Amino acid sequence: MQPYNHFTLTERGYLCENYKTGKSLRDIAKLMKRSPSSICRELNRNQNKDGSYNPWRATILYMCRRKTARKPFRLEQNRELAAWVAKKLRQYWPPEAIAARWCMEHPDEKLSTSTIYSALKAGKIEGCSAVKHLRRHNRRKYTKGPKSNAVHPDRMIREWPKEIKERLELGHLEGDTVYGGIGKGYLITLVDQKSRKLHMSIVRKRNCKETNEGILRALKGTEVRSISLDNGTEFAEFREVEQMLNIPIYFADPHAPWQRGTNENMNDIVRFFYPKGTDFRKISEEEVAIVMESINNRPRKCLGWLSAVEFLAKCCT
Repeated sequence: MQPYNHFTLTERGYLCENYKTGKSLRDIAKLMKRSPSSICRELNRNQNKDGSYNPWRATILYMCRRKTARKPFRLEQNRELAAWVAKKLRQYWPPEAIAARWCMEHPDEKLSTSTIYSALKAGKIEGCSAVKHLRRHNRRKYTKGPKSNAVHPDRMIREWPKEIKERLELGHLEGDTVYGGIGKGYLITLVDQKSRKLHMSIVRKRNCKETNEGILRALKGTEVRSISLDNGTEFAEFREVEQMLNIPIYFADPHAPWQRGTNENMNDIVRFFYPKGTDFRKISEEEVAIVMESINNRPRKCLGWLSAVEFLAKCCT
């Protein structure tokens, strides 16, 4: 296909001058070094009802058409693909994971995240919307405020041994809390650094005893080698957990959440299901287990688009 340049206002003015003199379209095309068919289309599209031609009016009409012109959405044309994307969105998969899994399963038929986002924004995916099915509910990412240094740890994250720093082993967890409303309880979240498997449990009241019980309940039946925590007051009696599990517990530096980036990212995912103000006193452990299963079966980019469950199964085999 030959390259094509749209008419400019200057060209339209020149066309208007020559058209008024009664020159043929072929003569005008030669003077403007354009194809006669281009001149014909320009006049048919933009001339007035009485057959006259105004370059300013023609330019305004052209600009209006350009604003409304767009390629048809791919998900409008491919119903099978649209249904598959909608199914994964209803399972709360992020668009990046959806696109990556489609490309893995259909190497000859690519899909980009921008295709999914643009279709969501335009409301072209039936039953799905950015507000309901994206992690941040179509809001911008916010920065969390600093937390106080409420404990006096024996070990710091900056002292991590090589096997934790380089994620060489399963069983090294990062932990934190996800709060609901004031006085409405919170979740304990613990994430395996290597497999990204999530463990969660509800704590109804903010005190050290219930927090420790929540950690032990969440990790029941799990092989644990270490835990790395934030500096919240709820972890002040961490030494009891160390003794119960016979593991070391590390703490982040004050105001340094990036030291536990895996857990911070996971808490952001959990927030989709439990936004601020959630009353965890009215939520059962069974409901939390369903959410946890959904997250652990979601493909993750850092795992080569395997889910945590698939990654662990692969490690075991």
